[in-house]
Amino acid sequence: MRLPLFLIAVGAFAQNSPHIRDWKPDLSETPAAPKSACAALYRLTGYDFSVMTAEALGGDATVPPFCRVLILVQPEIRIEVSLPTAWNRRLYMFGNGGYAGENLEAQGRVAHRNAALKLGFAVTQTNTGHDAEQEPLAVFALNQQKLVDFAFRSLHVTAETAKRVAEAYYGSRPARSYFNGCSTGGRQGLILAQRFPDDFDGIIVGAPVLDYAPHRLRAIAIYQALSKGPIPAAKLALLAERVYARCDGTDGLNDGLITDPRRCDFKPARDVPVCAGEEREDCFTPQQIRTLETIYGDVILNGERVAPGFPVGAEIAGPNGQSGWDGWMVRDGQLSQAAVFADSSIRHLQFPKAGAPADMASFNLEKDASRFDWLGKLANATDPDLRRFRDRGGKILMYFGWADPAVNAVKGAEYYEQVLKEMGPAARDFFRLYMMPGVFHCSGGVGPACFDPLANIVPWVERGQAPEAIVASQIDGGKTVRTRPLCPYPQVAKYRGEGNVDEAANFRCAGPD
Repeated sequence: MRLPLFLIAVGAFAQNSPHIRDWKPDLSETPAAPKSACAALYRLTGYDFSVMTAEALGGDATVPPFCRVLILVQPEIRIEVSLPTAWNRRLYMFGNGGYAGENLEAQGRVAHRNAALKLGFAVTQTNTGHDAEQEPLAVFALNQQKLVDFAFRSLHVTAETAKRVAEAYYGSRPARSYFNGCSTGGRQGLILAQRFPDDFDGIIVGAPVLDYAPHRLRAIAIYQALSKGPIPAAKLALLAERVYARCDGTDGLNDGLITDPRRCDFKPARDVPVCAGEEREDCFTPQQIRTLETIYGDVILNGERVAPGFPVGAEIAGPNGQSGWDGWMVRDGQLSQAAVFADSSIRHLQFPKAGAPADMASFNLEKDASRFDWLGKLANATDPDLRRFRDRGGKILMYFGWADPAVNAVKGAEYYEQVLKEMGPAARDFFRLYMMPGVFHCSGGVGPACFDPLANIVPWVERGQAPEAIVASQIDGGKTVRTRPLCPYPQVAKYRGEGNVDEAANFRCAGPD
């Protein structure tokens, strides 16, 4: 099987993505100045890491003056630490996407770094231990050390190294440290809280791929169903129409958003037109109905529920006119993005390799699923016991789009409920989840997705001001077309009964009915 040469990227600063935009440093805080020359940081080279370059940059309209340090940790962990000359005494690290391995100088990553530098943060990032151009997708995982680096080691190493570099440059370690990531970056945030609770004070977790191994098994099940009954992109508008006709009003308001898709009893065989004869664009064949049932249904293996079915909602077209499913879930004539990732997992992440199925078509879910067990032990971020992180005063702000076509939002809600069960209702004092109706993977979709998580977590960490309702915006063509409060789970935004349904002021956060 030849893999298609495409990747679906989520821009760090897309119009409707969570990003740095509202938080401003306290002007009463005196910035810290360097105590060392930038070039002098070469001396930090030792057994632990090598400083490859240390150079003074910036000082123009795009970015303030800063010292950029590039570091190599064996075997191939590359780390960038960027240190502004006027430092707010905080460290900011941002995460990765997909199988990581990004070029640290990629346009989106540079833009993210520069935005944080403008606010005075010392900023760090990593490629997690491999170069995706040389080892695309999961190819790197054939080297077990690189797999461990990707799963968790590079994250801790980067945090510790960045703090050492900051101390050498400024004469003191960061007073506070923050992490921000979505998708793979969201998984990284949870891994840090679970395995390395001393690394960060505040962690922003977006749409985390937290059940790493089951996530791949779910994608394989969907691929196999699509192979028998492919869903053409041309039929997604019809599917979305039927989904929203059935589900939009379950929250008492027909506003184009499904507040909680779990409350909708959508059944493909009942709620979409079935072709009586040959296939047409205005109906679904019986095999396509079975494919839809696989996508929406739980993955059950050997009598055990391995992964929840996808919630409805992502079938709809976003502002760009493209369905959330188109690309991530289905792709005419090519593998979807989810299938590309899963196929690479089969080729490079199974254990043991002897006798392993070679591709998704030959993978037997009942017999072969255990081949990913060891991967789960390395990369899953599902431990609900966060006591060590809580006890040191750490805070987690997690968000998830209910219409995410890439990572299952139901799993995110279930994980949060497991934390509350493990640690009690008081866990909300340090960990809050915000579900986002109509929002696709990390950003976009038909729901308000634009907000600044940093502006909410910094006051929580530093002043104890826990975020309540967070007002998010939907922006189209540079204009705000809708605002809506994001409520701390399990609360939802409820219409007050009067006023414009596109204005957040006309909603309140309340418990579900």
